[in-house]
Amino acid sequence: MMTKMNNTISLFEFEYLVNEKQGTQNAAENIKVVSDVAFHYLKQLSLQMDEESRLLKPCRFNGLEVLQVQNYAGVIFTPDNTQIEVLPKVGKQGGDSNKNKQEARSALLMMLKSLKGFRHIETQAASIASQKMPLLEVFITQFLETVNTLIKRGLRSDYVAREDNLAYLKGKLNIGKQVRHNFINKHKFYVEYDEFLQDRPANRLLHSALVCINKYTRSANNQKLLQELKFVFTDVPVSKDYKLDFTRMKLDRGMDYYKRPLNWAQLILEGFSPQSMKGKNHAPSLLFPMEAVFESYVANILRKQVANGYQLKEQVQSKSLVKHAEQHWFRLKPDLIIEKDNETKVVLDTKWKLLEQSKDNGTAKYGLSQSDFYQMFAYGHKYLSGKGDMFLLYPQSEDFTQAIQSSFCFNPEAEEKLNLWIVPVDLSVGVKDEERIQWPDESPSLHLAYNKKCKAL
Repeated sequence: MMTKMNNTISLFEFEYLVNEKQGTQNAAENIKVVSDVAFHYLKQLSLQMDEESRLLKPCRFNGLEVLQVQNYAGVIFTPDNTQIEVLPKVGKQGGDSNKNKQEARSALLMMLKSLKGFRHIETQAASIASQKMPLLEVFITQFLETVNTLIKRGLRSDYVAREDNLAYLKGKLNIGKQVRHNFINKHKFYVEYDEFLQDRPANRLLHSALVCINKYTRSANNQKLLQELKFVFTDVPVSKDYKLDFTRMKLDRGMDYYKRPLNWAQLILEGFSPQSMKGKNHAPSLLFPMEAVFESYVANILRKQVANGYQLKEQVQSKSLVKHAEQHWFRLKPDLIIEKDNETKVVLDTKWKLLEQSKDNGTAKYGLSQSDFYQMFAYGHKYLSGKGDMFLLYPQSEDFTQAIQSSFCFNPEAEEKLNLWIVPVDLSVGVKDEERIQWPDESPSLHLAYNKKCKAL
């Protein structure tokens, strides 16, 4: 059945949103209902975006005008306070829907942790699963827990420069302002002094993040803890300029315990803050492009397994498709390459798509894309001189659990062949990194490039 309208909505990538005006006609499991206000806002937002960065695609499905969620995961907010949680499509499998959502959230958190700005995320499976809450509440819970831990160790104060017109002498007398302000009031002193206060950039940012999430959290436990934490910051003003305070912020010796809560504060303030949005009608959002997240996660796994003497490089663009009038046109940029002695040995590319291993015929072709093969063909000829091994890595799913053992050969008649291998990456929480990628049995160049300890080899 079509999901009824709710202020908090969860759906997977490539599912659909429809407005309540269209009701429950042509009901389908993968259509979620939002308010007319939310739908109109999201439709206008989608029309303002260019094709490549579009989050929502207007289209028709089952006779309905719908918005299809594209390759992003995270949380979207709308002006009527609807929260839309978009989960990675790898969790969309048969069976228990709630369990699938929990697994999708856990997989996303695990992948996000590989990104530079997200090392602070807690990804322990037991912790995430036990909370059984939407992604946004998981983020808020982890932020509140880090602030609570910080407060138990104490808010740090710092000397803050002040100036005031006092009835007594304190600090240093400002002669110029004394003459200007107190020419008649001889009993007053215009002074400059330092005061030891909790009003410092780090504390202002934490307080601002607490105030920010106040309008987003819907968990009773989070709301209760939030009010307790905000009380501790009563004497700390909120930040008037987040970016400036992050620039000014300095952590003194012994303030390492501030790092995790401040990382969370930056994510919250830059993701949810109106200061970070363009235009008057934009509601904040916290969204992650899954193609980039998956690529970064795979690179993080592979980097730990490359053998001595080999190097893993990301986003190399040293080759171009053609040369024209002494200019190199159409740069070729594979996601990953493995080099030894400055020579490319292996080319790897990641694709955030779901394959179906059962569709092993010339028509369906496992769901593989012809354009991806053309792209790899160009990489192979330019980076490997037309011979060697290349790999396309896809997320593992219930329909794609092991590497396709036969390669795709671009030059079967040649003595030295150019082979492309199709490989799954297991995104389940709790799996060892060296066991996540199910390499094919027959890929000699990859065997040379990876540590022997890797079980997959």
